[in-house]
Amino acid sequence: MSAPAAQQQPEAMPIELMIGGMTCASCAMRVEKKLNKLDGVSATVNYATEKARVDAPAGTDVATLIAEVEKTGYSAVLPPAEDAEAGQAEAGEEPDAELVSLRQRLIGSVVLSVPIIAMAMIPALQFTYWQWASLALAGPVIVWAAWPFHKAAWTNLRHGAATMDTLVSVGTTAAFLWSLYALFFGTAGVPGMTHPFELTVAPSDGAANIYLEVAAGVTMFILLGRYFEKRSKRQAGAALRALLEMGAKDVAVLRNGIETRIPTSELAVGDEFVVRPGEKIATDGVITAGTSAVDASMLTGESVPVEVTESDPVTGATVNAGGRLVVRATRVGGDTQLAQMARMVEDAQSGKAEVQRLADKVSGIFVPVAIAIAVAALGAWIGAGFPLSAAFTAAVAVLIIACPCALGLATPTALLVGTGRGAQLGILIKGPEVLESTRKVDTVVLDKTGTVTTGKMTLAEVIPAAGVDRTELLRLAGALENASEHPIAQAIAKGATQEVGDLPDPEDFTNVEGKGVHGIVDGRGVVVGRESLLADWSQHLNPDLAEAKARAEAQGKTAVAVGWDGHARGVLVVADTVKPTSTEAIRRLKSLGLTPVLLTGDNQTVAEQIAVEVGIENVIAEVLPKDKVDVISQLQTEGKVVAMVGDGVNDAPALAQADLGLAMGTGTDVAIEAADITLVRGDLRSAADAIRLSRRTLGTIKTNLFWAFAYNTAAIPLAAFGLLNPMLAGAAMAFSSVFVVGNSLRLRSFTSQADQPAAPTPTPGNRALQHATA
Repeated sequence: MSAPAAQQQPEAMPIELMIGGMTCASCAMRVEKKLNKLDGVSATVNYATEKARVDAPAGTDVATLIAEVEKTGYSAVLPPAEDAEAGQAEAGEEPDAELVSLRQRLIGSVVLSVPIIAMAMIPALQFTYWQWASLALAGPVIVWAAWPFHKAAWTNLRHGAATMDTLVSVGTTAAFLWSLYALFFGTAGVPGMTHPFELTVAPSDGAANIYLEVAAGVTMFILLGRYFEKRSKRQAGAALRALLEMGAKDVAVLRNGIETRIPTSELAVGDEFVVRPGEKIATDGVITAGTSAVDASMLTGESVPVEVTESDPVTGATVNAGGRLVVRATRVGGDTQLAQMARMVEDAQSGKAEVQRLADKVSGIFVPVAIAIAVAALGAWIGAGFPLSAAFTAAVAVLIIACPCALGLATPTALLVGTGRGAQLGILIKGPEVLESTRKVDTVVLDKTGTVTTGKMTLAEVIPAAGVDRTELLRLAGALENASEHPIAQAIAKGATQEVGDLPDPEDFTNVEGKGVHGIVDGRGVVVGRESLLADWSQHLNPDLAEAKARAEAQGKTAVAVGWDGHARGVLVVADTVKPTSTEAIRRLKSLGLTPVLLTGDNQTVAEQIAVEVGIENVIAEVLPKDKVDVISQLQTEGKVVAMVGDGVNDAPALAQADLGLAMGTGTDVAIEAADITLVRGDLRSAADAIRLSRRTLGTIKTNLFWAFAYNTAAIPLAAFGLLNPMLAGAAMAFSSVFVVGNSLRLRSFTSQADQPAAPTPTPGNRALQHATA
């Protein structure tokens, strides 16, 4: 960058453009390169989201940027709505319209191409004028259904580039044009002409052969692959929309002491608004009146609701789980923590290296080489004195055989079978771009709350004082807590109900904000809550109960004291418990060669205890959402390929930043949308299954691609020497396609390990066997 540009950089303003017409990652690179040539401009183009983020000097004319993009053959427009949420919703409509168009072309090509292929391959179906019927059916397929390929090929040609679209367009057009020549000027159009089913290698002048089934079949199969690619890409912006939709839609704002309900978008900094129990907090702010407990687990991962009172800060989209609050707005709109998290997800997605499909990588060399061979074959045949029809036959045969029919099936069939089998097992894989990183992953970062643990407060321990009946302790405490809406109280009430049964109704129930509750149960004055609340009633914990309470709190658990009739009667311990399957899941992840890391917003003590329980050696605790992204980035900087498993909104940016993001299906929508793989069952053992299935599917795709290209590579010399008649080409193409489909169907035999019995603890005697069966 020049010095003047560097001086302008601090004044750079971010501009977002929607880019249209891109068909592969190389298109995005071309647009990005063109924009970056402008003075002072720094641009990144994301093929997955079809957006360009441009940092340009202040005062830059957007029309100049759009014109520069259009010079490369693509379109560019500003997002259609200024409002962020509306903009994201609008952005989702364009891929949908494109998908509908692609689906229509695919359905049309299938309906028209199947009869063409059947007539060409089965002599019994070749009635007197079958070749002309094939022409009538093939015309719309070649011209209308294959139009996206022709358009992209023309755009590439204008800019001196060649992609798979070029090969598809040239091959299908050549086959169609030569078929027209053979029908109108050769002998292929005579009544009663047939294609005998002969698998022979012999020279031919080509004037009696038509290639309409090849042109139509190739178009149909390539459209099939393009359709499934677009369908998976359609969800690219869903994570950001889900984040923005998490916030409250309207709010009760206080104006001159009167509550007025308005849309949250109309809130201004300094406005005071009311949040009732169970409502979402509309925006970031500071409490001016009231005390309550705020459930911030969606944003922080902290499983225990946080007690808040006057002057405490609160975050938008968190839930008021207790009393009435009055909050003064301190940040609104794009400045809120929720909006910042949305930007973090988008930044992580934009910064993630796009995985280039193997087919596109090879086609960068394969396409121009195939075209060059066709031209060389044409020149060689003419130079050797052969008839012009024979020379064109060889050249067209090269283009036809080089156009990879099986390649159109290689990725989508393996992806369909693999993802279909995954869906049966509760594993949702978003698309082929997800698979490549699974083979290289060596580190798996696990969120604690909701992933390794249940994410819900449960009654973990009941400690009665000497001489106190456990059932009586649970019954009296549970009855009182059942009248409270506090999450900890509800955990105690649920645990008591499960063990004791129906609970009596309390009388004179009173909630002491921030301390606990008291009331009359079966004629006894019962107090449940903090130790200080019992002390107010002159009920003090004896040394044994005090020690039990201190031990529980040292482990990061919540201890609730219970007393009645003037004495402390016991302690109830509430905690977020480890899922029963987590220990086995960690063992299976290790067997795949992965190093597990526990990453959580909870305190160090809790994290270390959970880690020891499930068998994780590496623990990173007390981190904020932005710190989670930094941890993932740091691991990647150290050369590690990182998978992230999480379930909360706070995990969404980290899931997007990771090389492979896995979301628990029991978690939030935004985490699921930001991840590459969703584990519907909420069972951490499914993470190991997902990686195994992804690796198996990727291996199948690679095998399919190898054989598809191997078929082309082996057949091109035969075509160039004029030794490939249409039926042999058709049979070879059919065999290649059948092989690819058959190889993909083998993925249906994949079985989950999540339902199998837990493996024994590794010992020197059984470690080898365990590794072999993983």
